[in-house]
Amino acid sequence: MPEHLIVLHRWADRYANYGSYVDHGAHRVSYVTTRRAAGSLPEAPAAVRTVHSTEDGKEVRAAVSSLIEERGRPARVVALHEVDLDMAAELREELGVPGERLAGLAPFRDKLVMARRLAAAGVPVPATGPAPDHEAVRAFAAAHGWPVLVKPLRGTASAGVARLDSEADLAAYSFPPDLAMLVQPYLPHEVLHVDGVYHGTGLGAWRASRYLNTCLGFTAGAPLGSVELDDPRLLKAVGAFTAEVLRAVSDGPRVFHLELFRSGPDSAPELQVLEVGARPGGAEVPFVWREVHGIDLMEAAFALQIGAPLPAAARAAGEPPSVERGGWLLVPTPAARPCRVTAADPQVGTDGGPYAERVPLVGQTLDDLPGYEHAGARFRFRGASTAEVQAAVERTATAFEYRCTSIDESARGLVVLVGSGGRPYREYAFAAAAARADVALVTTAEPSWQQPYLAGCHRMPQDTPDATAAAAARACAAHPGRVGLLTWDEVLLEATAEAASRLGLPHMSLLAARNCRDKLSTRRLLAAAGVAGVKFAHVHGQQEALRAAESIGYPVVVKPRSLAGSAGVVVMHGPDELRALYHYAAEAVFPGIEPLDGLVLEEFLDGPEVSVDSVVRDREVQPVNVARKRLGFEPFFEEIGHLVSRWRHEPWADELTHLVVEAHRALGVTMGVTHAEVRLTAAGPRLVELNGRLGGDFIPHLGSLATGIDLTAAAVDLALGREPDLRQQRDVCAEVRFLYPDRDCVVRSLDTAAAAAVPGVAEVVRLAQPGARLLLPPRGVVPRLAALLVTGETPEECQVVLDRAAALVAVELEPAGHDGGTA
Repeated sequence: MPEHLIVLHRWADRYANYGSYVDHGAHRVSYVTTRRAAGSLPEAPAAVRTVHSTEDGKEVRAAVSSLIEERGRPARVVALHEVDLDMAAELREELGVPGERLAGLAPFRDKLVMARRLAAAGVPVPATGPAPDHEAVRAFAAAHGWPVLVKPLRGTASAGVARLDSEADLAAYSFPPDLAMLVQPYLPHEVLHVDGVYHGTGLGAWRASRYLNTCLGFTAGAPLGSVELDDPRLLKAVGAFTAEVLRAVSDGPRVFHLELFRSGPDSAPELQVLEVGARPGGAEVPFVWREVHGIDLMEAAFALQIGAPLPAAARAAGEPPSVERGGWLLVPTPAARPCRVTAADPQVGTDGGPYAERVPLVGQTLDDLPGYEHAGARFRFRGASTAEVQAAVERTATAFEYRCTSIDESARGLVVLVGSGGRPYREYAFAAAAARADVALVTTAEPSWQQPYLAGCHRMPQDTPDATAAAAARACAAHPGRVGLLTWDEVLLEATAEAASRLGLPHMSLLAARNCRDKLSTRRLLAAAGVAGVKFAHVHGQQEALRAAESIGYPVVVKPRSLAGSAGVVVMHGPDELRALYHYAAEAVFPGIEPLDGLVLEEFLDGPEVSVDSVVRDREVQPVNVARKRLGFEPFFEEIGHLVSRWRHEPWADELTHLVVEAHRALGVTMGVTHAEVRLTAAGPRLVELNGRLGGDFIPHLGSLATGIDLTAAAVDLALGREPDLRQQRDVCAEVRFLYPDRDCVVRSLDTAAAAAVPGVAEVVRLAQPGARLLLPPRGVVPRLAALLVTGETPEECQVVLDRAAALVAVELEPAGHDGGTA
């Protein structure tokens, strides 16, 4: 079996390109990550577990245990972010996995151990002492003078660092609870950082840079820049000092980030260690190295953690051969978070500006997330000299206009709805959303019937992620309160998920959306997780399908990987039917969706079909409604009706719930309102598919009629970061029946008034207008005349009402010609 690697991952941006570091086809590579960071994972991971935070030991251990149960014991545990190094070391010790242990990390993660180790080796380092209380700091200041710095023993990015200038400052200072602290003198010297590779006996590739401002100043609201140095005298001294530091603290090869105090002239600088880390530098360091110098420090760190040789370019001694110098700039957010961006003008393309940037979108919501990645705006620079790069950094810091406004939590929320859907099927959802929050529509078309429900509309030229994010940002920009992003359109789910990630808004992750949209990914992930297996194959062409069907056994279902509305889904009972009907699946289309490569062929699941609508919040899955599906027009799985009724007393209820919960876990769905389709087979419930959106065909509306739980309102609440109200208010049955013509036709007239007057009819929705051309399956897509929605105490009562109402619908039809068109 291939090796199993478990990676702890927390970056939303592409700091690490794991897909190029290890072959994900030859190795089982699993990830423990956060919802926000899941979108930056490579394609085809073996498995993914999401946690609130990779610093939560209990949650991470539970995720790792689950991965081991599913994928086997790991050969290695990898973590590239400084904050995750301790957790990875603990896991290695607990699992008996090779790699760095806590003892080896101590001189890099525990700043008191670090200072003592360096001092013992004769390496200059500021005086350092433990700071358990005010008295300890007072005694230290008496010996070394004011001002002093009080900082976490195992901190990062200057988080929690406080400068105390006097006894009065100390008296006003409150020690953070349950956090070990130390104290050092405050030194006003210039701060350098050195990044590179130590191969065990000496330096590999390395570069020295000078901070413009300080990390501590950045936490107080000042920009932080860095520029690589080119003075040969200073670099010679820094290189020798860096090698001395690494020999004192490291017992083997590693990627490092060293920060130094520097005073004195370039020709004879005086250097002291501020701190040293056993990982690639933060901020923009990994990007600058990769883009300017052609060396991936993350790749080097990954190689060391899996026991592979260092890449040759990283191991080569001295500065990388690039003649350019790099630099970067971080601009902190100028308002208390959470806040919304009101101005952030891009700088790439300006004269003497950066070559790359991460600038928040106007309208983006910025939550209080840790680390430089989420600190504000980020810029990267390159040039022929230190002076050229520094001038560009300083020019950008002056020119960049960046404004934010704090969010008014008391203001009414705004939900930005991406896409609309047709009026007959989604007007009820617009009404429910508008009752819960202001609604801004993002669409490619001018709104018409939607106008009464809207607080605004923003056009996008096309429904790409870029256009969706830009239009949604415009919709959010002027709103004072909380905003959320939502779609119930299958076609727009992935674009909406990506836009939400860019805008910092709650949403199902892009990876989870893709797992749901691609039926092949769904099957593979469910199989890997051992969730109620279904035999399947990925086929290309009829002959491959015939061979797969012979192996699986007839009957089989053939379906496109990515379409919607059961388009192209066909059941085939033998080779002759497969030959005759295969082209319906192969040639199927759905407006707005590009078909993916190949088709999915799977065993036919015999038994009644139901759909399950669930609300997912913080990975907790709560099934709400079960709709019993009415199917017709075999072998084409046309959905001709749905019944929402009591289900928790059914003998399959517990097993169905378990299946739905585990399917969400396997596909990485941690939030949203979802719609699962399940067959109740003799062997137990089996998942057909999981949709990452509100159900269609009026099913959420039926649920509201039957139970009083409004799933549209729940989706709005989730988008706004609120707890949805899932309290049941009633317990009746609700059913929809779709009326179809008995032949291909053109509708001349349709009268539903008498049907709407039948007691028990909640609503009659006209689905075809005079002149509509309706072709029955498989020639047409959902060729429906009308929808009858009824309520009753029992399913039998609903059936009686439906029969009475259907008989009163008056329709005039005329034959339709067969010219290859569709309804």
